[in-house]
Amino acid sequence: MASLLPLRVPKPSSLTRAAAAAASSPPSTAALRPPPPEALEQQFGRKGIKFADHGGVPTVELTVRNGSSLTLQVPDGLVTSYRPKVYWRDDSFEEVLHTVAAPPASGGGGPAIKGGVGLVLNDISKADGSPWSASCWTVKDVDSDSIDAVQVELSCKDSASSLEITYVVSLYPLSMATAVLVKNKGSEPVKLTSAMLSHLKSRSRRGSAVRGLTGCSYAAHPPPASAFGLISPAEAVEQEAGGGGLAELLGSVFSGGGGDGAGGRGSWKVEDNVYTVLKGKLSRVYAAPPAERLKRIYSTPPSKYETIDQGSGLGFRVIRMGYEDIYLASPGDSSHKHGEDYFICTGPASMLVPVLVNPGQVWKGAQVIEHDNL
Repeated sequence: MASLLPLRVPKPSSLTRAAAAAASSPPSTAALRPPPPEALEQQFGRKGIKFADHGGVPTVELTVRNGSSLTLQVPDGLVTSYRPKVYWRDDSFEEVLHTVAAPPASGGGGPAIKGGVGLVLNDISKADGSPWSASCWTVKDVDSDSIDAVQVELSCKDSASSLEITYVVSLYPLSMATAVLVKNKGSEPVKLTSAMLSHLKSRSRRGSAVRGLTGCSYAAHPPPASAFGLISPAEAVEQEAGGGGLAELLGSVFSGGGGDGAGGRGSWKVEDNVYTVLKGKLSRVYAAPPAERLKRIYSTPPSKYETIDQGSGLGFRVIRMGYEDIYLASPGDSSHKHGEDYFICTGPASMLVPVLVNPGQVWKGAQVIEHDNL
């Protein structure tokens, strides 16, 4: 986490507290009802941190001195808006995230918004094969460094209270960050899969690209299933693998094979383009193949890469920490099914090889989205 310091992230005192302290919530967080926004505002509100009700959902808006802002839904931990200052003129803020309204799931559950920036975290340790997913969050703490950095800590526990999870969302003048800390308080090791997926707007489909992945191995791969994701795993498999089955695709990936939107299934490929163009349908994982990770020395994906939107002229760096993989997807012709704007979906992930967290250990993962458009 030391690599965060050059990005002017405040000292991680609150992160240390979050990893060391036990949450006071009862074992079954799924049954908890979040406090009303008024109560959250009274307890946690301060300059730059304001709680409110948006469509019956408790939300918190973070704002820093230069006017950059971020909106976070408390119950599902979904970042629905990020508006950084990107120009010097007065009207200088640009919405970065792509979101669409979504009907609630049957029974009234599920988010009313899809897209944005969200965390996927699954415990896949159970012998019966049914994973537990972090999904019901409560506000644990807030912190600020003057008015140039603000953050909110959310907490969640599994049904057995063996996993203590803290999700920290931070805002700075030129960046936003999301970090997750998982502490295993149980007596058995746990295996986790996780991803931080960001749906980023693009004004120009033909001008959408990513730079910085040259020389990295990749293969076709669906995104992890989530309540907020716009591109479903089934849709992604159809896009990248030409309509083949999910089991066949995953079997190819894990055995050392893979797929590509241009060449179909085959061996893992290496990105040889300076710019990865995202105007077509694409769903990939950039990572060291699982077989390579058995070697003493192997190549890993870059710790940062840059998104490009020629339509707006803006670019954003995506920085990963703690995660082993990078997920990257674009909807291509099917973008109209997910709103009027074009978008890409990307972020750090650990999908191919689960993260092992032994009893008493803490695993940390983080993503930073920053820019220097000013």
